[in-house]
Amino acid sequence: MAKEKKGFFQEFKEFISRGNVLDMAVGIIVGGAFTAIITALVNGVLTPLLQVIGVNESGFGALQVVLKEATVDASGAVVSEAIVLDFGVVISAVITFLLTAFVLFLIVKTVNTIRSRADELKAKKEAEAAAAEAEAQAAQEAAEAPAEEAAPAPTSEELLAEIRDLLKAKQE
Repeated sequence: MAKEKKGFFQEFKEFISRGNVLDMAVGIIVGGAFTAIITALVNGVLTPLLQVIGVNESGFGALQVVLKEATVDASGAVVSEAIVLDFGVVISAVITFLLTAFVLFLIVKTVNTIRSRADELKAKKEAEAAAAEAEAQAAQEAAEAPAEEAAPAPTSEELLAEIRDLLKAKQE
């Protein structure tokens, strides 16, 4: 039984130590914070701007349908809450989602562009390095290769035979 627990905990340790699990956890945390920023942008900037241009004088909150009115007793205390379909909240959530998706798209597009350019530069540098290496290797091979063999120096017998032939040619 202890061996099974050790194996289980070992597997869990390996799982949690993987880089992609840690990256995912960081992404979820950052995504939550990012969503808070976008929600604040929608509620604090876009909704008031839409109110100014006249989309709805009271904002998206007024886009409601009351299914059942609240009941109030004689003293003014609420006995039962109103039942309301709140379309304004849904519209705000959709705008928040679209803004979040758009900003994430821009971030991913920027990162992919940077990676693509980095890969292109890396490939260019590797090609230049390979060309320089090939050129250096060719220069080294040329330096190591024996120079074209010059004609071997004639032996004394060959020289004497040549002189004799020249003298015979002059006499004729």
